[in-house]
Amino acid sequence: MEESRRKFIRQVAIAGAGVLLSKNGFSAKSYKRIIGANDRVRVGVVGFSDRHRSSHIPCFMNHYKELNFEVVAVSDIWKRRREEGAAIWKEKMQNDVRAFRNNDELYNSKMVDAVFVGTADFQHALHTIEAVKAGCDAYVEKPFAETMEENRAALKAVTESGKIVQIGSQRRSGANYHAANDFIRSGKFGPITMVELTWNVNQPGRWRRPELISLLKEQDTDWKRFLMNRPYEKFDPRIYLEYRLFWPYSSGLPGQWMSHQIDTVHWFTGLKHPRSVVANGGIYQWKDGRRNWDTILAAFDYGPSDDLSKGFQVTFGARMHNGDERPAEIYYSNGGELNLITNKISPQGGLTEKMAAAMNMKANLLPELSLANTERVVASANTGGDILTSNHIRNWMECVRSRKQPNAPVEAGYSHSIANIMTTAAAHTGSKATFDEKTQEVMAAGKVFK
Repeated sequence: MEESRRKFIRQVAIAGAGVLLSKNGFSAKSYKRIIGANDRVRVGVVGFSDRHRSSHIPCFMNHYKELNFEVVAVSDIWKRRREEGAAIWKEKMQNDVRAFRNNDELYNSKMVDAVFVGTADFQHALHTIEAVKAGCDAYVEKPFAETMEENRAALKAVTESGKIVQIGSQRRSGANYHAANDFIRSGKFGPITMVELTWNVNQPGRWRRPELISLLKEQDTDWKRFLMNRPYEKFDPRIYLEYRLFWPYSSGLPGQWMSHQIDTVHWFTGLKHPRSVVANGGIYQWKDGRRNWDTILAAFDYGPSDDLSKGFQVTFGARMHNGDERPAEIYYSNGGELNLITNKISPQGGLTEKMAAAMNMKANLLPELSLANTERVVASANTGGDILTSNHIRNWMECVRSRKQPNAPVEAGYSHSIANIMTTAAAHTGSKATFDEKTQEVMAAGKVFK
């Protein structure tokens, strides 16, 4: 009865997402035709984080039995989370789950075939390199990289390894986003003229962990290993637990929120990065010792690098002191708009017959359409809702089996990281940031931005 109930819930979730689990979806019978498909995939957890607990665990549990996966190990440098993670997964899996003090111990054990990487923002690229060099596939949270040096190194390592890496850009597994992509790429939308991205909340506690600060003691973790290749500074439990508030451990708003939304621009257009970025902002409301801004505005110029007469603007705005928990993505053409808040295409703002006649042109208003199988994006889930995340994790698991590329391959992470790093460079220098195609470097204020 319990298995039937789980199967029913899973089928309802799939139907709600438009049966678009992935571009590589296939039936359970198909797995039997794949060599080794009946072998269990052993998964390790790299970083038992809040993100892993709240999202990876329930989404993995939706699919692990059908796809024959199991979690067997947890690696975390903080003793508390390491032991907590192993205990929770042991209860979920009903089998022994080993706890490792660090990734060296985990990979030296040869226990895992794949890993979830849900560590601090600045660690994602480096932990991806560790995983693929150890022969593991990986599901890697975004932002993929916070510096171009790490971005290039991780892309190279993944490409050379042939491992399956899914970047945590969950929108790429959403039915409404696939419908939007199809409509834009069909040519029916017309050339994109503008994209407006916003992500506003009113949460003074966002990214804060005050209840845990007093529990974290330096002797219970490995501060040096946490810092990895960042400059040394003395132990600070706030940096460890609230890293999203502190550069250079996170870019904050660009890496956490913009990376999701700018990824859709790259996906829908095929463009790999902006031509230039300008940005400004500040800490206007939450004077709590943070280094990263609570408000930001960024403007991007997109288009072909060899033809500056073609292109469009993208704006991203985020604030943490007033917002309704509804991330907005609106694409504009001369014929109307595609609104991923309402999941509708409309002639709103398009060229009317009266306006067109004055210029001896033809009206080109878009029709009124709803994107099929829509799922509203919610900010409280950070990433687009549980169905998107569940679909995205399933897509990764399927691709680990089939060895096909997932919905959000490493190249998607590389591209959103370029946009993030350009935004950070513009914000930190007060200058326009550009990208050098030959060197794959971000330039700002006449220098390479490190």
